[in-house]
Amino acid sequence: MLLGRIGVWSVGLTHGDRTEARDAAAELEALGYGTLWLGGTPGDNPQPDLAAAAEVLAATRRTVVATACLSIWTHTPDRLAAAYGALPAADRARLVTGLAVSHAPFAEHYGRPLTAMRRYLDALDAIGTGPPPSARLIGAHRPRMTQLAAARTAGIQPYLVDTRYTARARALLGTGPLLAPVQTVVPLTDPITARAAARTVLAPYLALPNLTRTWLDSGFTEADLQHGGSDRLVDRLVAWGDTERITARITSHLRAGADHVAVHVVTEHPRAFPRAAWRDLAPRLPTT
Repeated sequence: MLLGRIGVWSVGLTHGDRTEARDAAAELEALGYGTLWLGGTPGDNPQPDLAAAAEVLAATRRTVVATACLSIWTHTPDRLAAAYGALPAADRARLVTGLAVSHAPFAEHYGRPLTAMRRYLDALDAIGTGPPPSARLIGAHRPRMTQLAAARTAGIQPYLVDTRYTARARALLGTGPLLAPVQTVVPLTDPITARAAARTVLAPYLALPNLTRTWLDSGFTEADLQHGGSDRLVDRLVAWGDTERITARITSHLRAGADHVAVHVVTEHPRAFPRAAWRDLAPRLPTT
């Protein structure tokens, strides 16, 4: 599937007002974004009937639609396969199913997430009517999960990572698998208000080991994780400022080895649709 170089990651497309979600999806396609990512938050992921994805697919004609990402603990392989198989073939041809192990506080039997993901993929393969490996990806951050994604899926979509992580992930994945990081952006130029908005996004993740270990591997320290996150952590994980500065950060991920970057524009209300920001960014983002 051709995801294009730039996509939009949005909780609104998943959980927001459905009429506006369809209208926004059509506009995002017209603006030239290659993929629309149906975002979720910890403990609040898209549902396995893929209803939101079906709505966005129906509202567009050529744009790829992707779930980012379905928790394997709450979305069983048989239910996912049934929902996927029930979609029209033309819709399945534009659908990427993102899968993730979520985080320990949101899973009752989290013990061995890598083994659980491997068994989940085995079950999907055995069922045969679910998304094929070429239409799956994993929301991976740790090396072994990344390697599993490279072997069994189209690739990975990491969330809240910096460009140094992107470069390391590309080296680990090799040249074939998809690397599609999410870049969170705050289109505000005042450092105090921009960083405050960024910290509202970081807050739920600062106690979640999947991401904190990844940040420590990227050169941050335990001190960077305290008190809502240091300015250094915020500035490297979240691109804030004017359009030129945000565009430069997105481009830096591509130069570091990303195939595609999903842009997550922070809003005061997570399920809102930041359409003005999407319109402003679209003509300035790289397309090749």
